[in-house]
Amino acid sequence: MSEIFRSVEHAAQRLTVHPKTVLRFIRDGRLRATRIGKSWRILESDLDAFAGVPVTAPTGEQARVTAIADLPGVSAETARRLASALQTLAISRPPGSPSLQLETAYDPERSYLKVVTIGGIQDVATLLQSLNAFAEAFR
Repeated sequence: MSEIFRSVEHAAQRLTVHPKTVLRFIRDGRLRATRIGKSWRILESDLDAFAGVPVTAPTGEQARVTAIADLPGVSAETARRLASALQTLAISRPPGSPSLQLETAYDPERSYLKVVTIGGIQDVATLLQSLNAFAEAFR
């Protein structure tokens, strides 16, 4: 993706300030710019950042979340059943859904079940809600 360079005059119009104010921002180091010949050029992304335009994720990419749940007091049989139910839920999502990773680990000495999920925010939230419901049902 190529960046667009803007002139000091364009930046001044965009920021609704005088061009000399933009030059002062550049001189003070508050606004990044590149000197080309006798004039300054400002990357559109630098101007957006200076103006406070929120940065958006590139299209097609979704925010992802990692969640780790520790369940104490879980028997080995309950851990096996919970892991199986969660795996079934994770693989039964509609075709074309964003990837969802699920890992479970059981510590028999401490009777702890650890569940690690990585995926889209909604998918992980749904999985955690199901984990809560399954945990209550299996106890």
